[in-house]
Amino acid sequence: MRRLKTVFAAVTLLLSGALTVLAAPAAQALDNGVARTPPMGWNSWNAFGCNINETLIRQMADAIVSSGMRDLGYRYVVVDDCWFNPNRDSAGNLQGDPTRFPSGMKALGDYLHSRDLKFGIYQVPVDKTCAQYFGSYPGATGSQGHEVQDARQFAAWGVDFLKYDWCSPNGTINDQVNTFAKMRDALAATGRPIVYSINPNSIHAKTGPLRNWGDVANMWRTTEDITNAWDTGQTNGYPMGIQNIVNVTVPLAGYARPGAFNDPDMMEVGRGGMTDTEMRSHFALWAMMASPLIAGNDVRSMNTATQTILKNQNLIAINQDTLGLQATQVTGDGGRRVLAKRLANGDVAVALFNQSNSTTTISTTAAAVGKSGSSFTLRDAWTGATTTSTGAISASVPGHGTVVYRLSGGTTTPLPTATSLVSAASGRCLDVPESATANGTQPVVWDCNGAANQRWTVDGQRLQALGKCLDAPVNATAGSKVQLWDCSGATNQQWTVNADGTIRGTQSGLCLDVDRNLTANGTKVLLWTCTGAANQRWSRA
Repeated sequence: MRRLKTVFAAVTLLLSGALTVLAAPAAQALDNGVARTPPMGWNSWNAFGCNINETLIRQMADAIVSSGMRDLGYRYVVVDDCWFNPNRDSAGNLQGDPTRFPSGMKALGDYLHSRDLKFGIYQVPVDKTCAQYFGSYPGATGSQGHEVQDARQFAAWGVDFLKYDWCSPNGTINDQVNTFAKMRDALAATGRPIVYSINPNSIHAKTGPLRNWGDVANMWRTTEDITNAWDTGQTNGYPMGIQNIVNVTVPLAGYARPGAFNDPDMMEVGRGGMTDTEMRSHFALWAMMASPLIAGNDVRSMNTATQTILKNQNLIAINQDTLGLQATQVTGDGGRRVLAKRLANGDVAVALFNQSNSTTTISTTAAAVGKSGSSFTLRDAWTGATTTSTGAISASVPGHGTVVYRLSGGTTTPLPTATSLVSAASGRCLDVPESATANGTQPVVWDCNGAANQRWTVDGQRLQALGKCLDAPVNATAGSKVQLWDCSGATNQQWTVNADGTIRGTQSGLCLDVDRNLTANGTKVLLWTCTGAANQRWSRA
């Protein structure tokens, strides 16, 4: 949720070298049977903040139904912060605010269910909610120490969705995993199917993108809070613009699966602050990233442009595809990006995303997005128009715009598999330090932990991790660093994995080499004349 953060508590996670925090204590696998596709619905915070009451929520529910949004999949109505009585009752139970919700929370849930909608509610795992932490709402009614009691209360009220927001500068990522798992287990014990949505980032170091939270929650926030703007210049700090969130979330595609999705936050579509082109990109990219589609606008007063975006059935179908895959980046040069998302019927959704300020042509091919053959159909997700192609995919895309095609025909090639690359010299894995995705990041070797920053996809002659390609600087010589870079398809990003385990660069002719045959965690990996020595041999695991 967005909050007025004038002072941000400093938090240090003691990171050094590769991300040891990714080896947080393993929680039990989450398999609660819900959120098999990304949840869709509406949340009160973006448009109303603390200014909520039961009349407003009921009006919004009615508008979701009458607008046709419910029938398109928007079913979760989530009541965010400030719904509660600042004091628990004499038995320690949560209560709805008697002025704002005089009929009580169960009555609200019953109303939503009568409209064939689902009931979502907000709470935190610490002592104070975010509004309470910042002094904009009284009390201290977090679930800390009340996890089992609160889970039972939610189930009794008919809650179907819990948004659980960290709201504290305290705690390591290990603490967060263990604490979030308490409510996960408490919800499971109620026997009621409840979507579990967590945000580890509130008033905290940005731990959301540092691990796959699919063992803990059905959806987890990847970034700081969204704001109603295209670009705030933040890498991952408060607040986040649309483009900034996309930059953080695209590399995390490997985490998404049915029942577990990266959450780039509630949508800002329909709230002004951006052009129509930017809001279309916002929605299209959320759809491609298999993100929960949680609207944040005033549904009662949507204009035609907003309805056109939020009710785009082509993009909703791509988002709700049963494979539950997040789009992966095919190419990107800092301005033009191509994302591809495999679909259950064999089609591939392709997004041509223009991050620059001016119109440009963005192109790719059917082969590059995982299709073979010579005859294809392209369906434009915005216009519905269809065209045929022998393999070329191209469009003139306005600045900040996104063109999405659904590509059908031909044969879908097998998905490339992700693997760890283990150095024969040390037994340590090829690792992207601190999961950094900036161009020029130099890989190292680190203790193998199976995290995303050690998972490499061998896709033809490309080696990819975190949405970036392994790259040798053009005209590299022995001793040049190997690096991550936006995928371009150039020969300096092409590699041959040889029978002896060496990995040779096509353009440079040099091999992937662990510096000076060192074996310590954090030793850099560079390019060197191929010798076949142990520090140049890699095995897949």
